[in-house]
Amino acid sequence: MTGEQPSDLIRSVSRALRVLEEVARADRPLSVKVIARRCGLNLSTSYHLVRTLCYEGYLHRRPDGDYLLGSQVAERFHEMLGAFERPPMASAVLRHLAADSGHTAYLAQLAEGRLIVVDVAEGPRSPWLEDLQAGLETAPHATALGKALLLALPSRVRRGVLTGYGLRRFTPSTPSSVEDLEEELAGLRPGQVVEEHGQFRDQVACAGAVVPGTQWAIGISARGLTIPPRAAARLGAAVRDLARA
Repeated sequence: MTGEQPSDLIRSVSRALRVLEEVARADRPLSVKVIARRCGLNLSTSYHLVRTLCYEGYLHRRPDGDYLLGSQVAERFHEMLGAFERPPMASAVLRHLAADSGHTAYLAQLAEGRLIVVDVAEGPRSPWLEDLQAGLETAPHATALGKALLLALPSRVRRGVLTGYGLRRFTPSTPSSVEDLEEELAGLRPGQVVEEHGQFRDQVACAGAVVPGTQWAIGISARGLTIPPRAAARLGAAVRDLARA
């Protein structure tokens, strides 16, 4: 949640969402009593919310009486991804980039100041990055994808995005202030391939670039603190392919 709390919140909706969030975060199914305790709700309210969410398909009740996420959550997830109007041939370009370079390829966009990964094609030369998966929100200030998209924004808008999101430290190398990031981007021009080395994950490097004429960025990741020149060249070619498409 971001920004000031609206004065006209519907409390029952907020509580239901809090229940979903707690069930989603848990590493095992939860009982209603545990849900009530974690959400700070009384037991009667929790039973009403859980029954409603089960009826609508957002929670699923196991035979032992515990609850986990229901199928409607997955449906909304796929609808959310589908709502992003991706460039034509985006998935094909990503798959070709991953196959040609051997590195995992990502497609992302800034949406309301949040960096959303929309598509991923896995490659064997990249580590598994759990925060860079389709549908997830990730850090614009610490990732090459985010930096490439931020670079394309006017300075005032960029500062607003960074201030709203915050600059969480992922590693000792992560930029810790807006000024640090502005200094890092100062020597780059919009559309240029942007790299980060160990800022998002230790011993992982990423590169990203904005597709000309769009608000999309393509990126790749690599083990170690360097992006192989061949992989960077393949990334540039993929950006051009997507721009032409």
